[in-house]
Amino acid sequence: MNAQAADPSRLFAQPSVQSAKLVTNSSIPIGILPSQYKAAYGFNRVPNQGRGQTIALVDAYDDPNVASDLAYYANYFHLTPCNFQKVKVGNPSQGQDWDLAESLDVEQACAMAPQANIILVEANSDLFSDLLDAVAVASAPPYNATVIAMGWGTAEFEGEQQFDSYFCNVVNGNGRPVTFVAAINWVLYPAASPCVIAVGGTTLGLSSVLPRANPLQLNYGSESAWGYGGISVYESQPTWQNPACTAFSQSARCLPDVAAAADADPGIPVYDTYSFAGWVTVGAPWASTPNWAAFFSLVNSARVAQLKNTLSQAAADMYAIYYSSDYLTDFHDVISGRGAGAGYDLATGIGSYRANNLFSALVADAN
Repeated sequence: MNAQAADPSRLFAQPSVQSAKLVTNSSIPIGILPSQYKAAYGFNRVPNQGRGQTIALVDAYDDPNVASDLAYYANYFHLTPCNFQKVKVGNPSQGQDWDLAESLDVEQACAMAPQANIILVEANSDLFSDLLDAVAVASAPPYNATVIAMGWGTAEFEGEQQFDSYFCNVVNGNGRPVTFVAAINWVLYPAASPCVIAVGGTTLGLSSVLPRANPLQLNYGSESAWGYGGISVYESQPTWQNPACTAFSQSARCLPDVAAAADADPGIPVYDTYSFAGWVTVGAPWASTPNWAAFFSLVNSARVAQLKNTLSQAAADMYAIYYSSDYLTDFHDVISGRGAGAGYDLATGIGSYRANNLFSALVADAN
């Protein structure tokens, strides 16, 4: 690819559900319900709900129904009414096949961190330059997000490193460090940036499809790889990925870092009335990104309550756990499915969260 490809005004990003598997069922939600997700991964044992933190979900174009759809979703699942705000950057047109991605993002963030401030930052278009502008708006005053999720990406391109400054050592308008998470589907940018946590997808099986008698009981059954990562062509291997991914590359960035449920079987229920008639069961490589963003917001909320700063370069902290004796206490090592194996792999990274344990470890971390 020639150097001209580094011009972000010539690049387009793929929306988070462009390669999704969809099952439309307008009457009832089908898939892993919020309470089931929480019990599977241990969110039900995390006391913090994200109060005081702002999650920014950056997408393109405008979903005019997203606020009312989120309100319906939160009411249906008896969630605390989420503090939601939509921010338009420019004058984005409506739809353009991004509305389902936006609904998925804000609804999952609301379900996992119901007391956080949730902002949907709508870029003017799917041009990479417009999306980068929206990323910058998310952490700036007055929004001051401490976690930014990007459920989109573009194929790697020569010169992409010059845009790493949008993600590296960023602090918000209050001087707090910002954590960035992005989706993968093979190797995409910005997930390939060493300053972004690359999130992969899995197929999650519950131990029991019936509700647990005790709301604090865990319900994790099994997990296998779903989706693929790879090795960056342009980004160097961060120090914290050595030796985790040196079996795959001695010098290049490996993706993903972590993973969580994203497969259409059983899928994630999303409520969208702009392009659909209500409930849609979604499976997409990007579906796990807002849940990881919400998790980091829970950690940040607890850290600030203890007079600590928000997470800075959280990937390095998680890999430090991977190298320690606490690895299998804090993470599920996903070893089945195509591309998966013991320890780090290019399908699920270091694995999915045991959220209650990883939460405690990251809150305690000196960072």
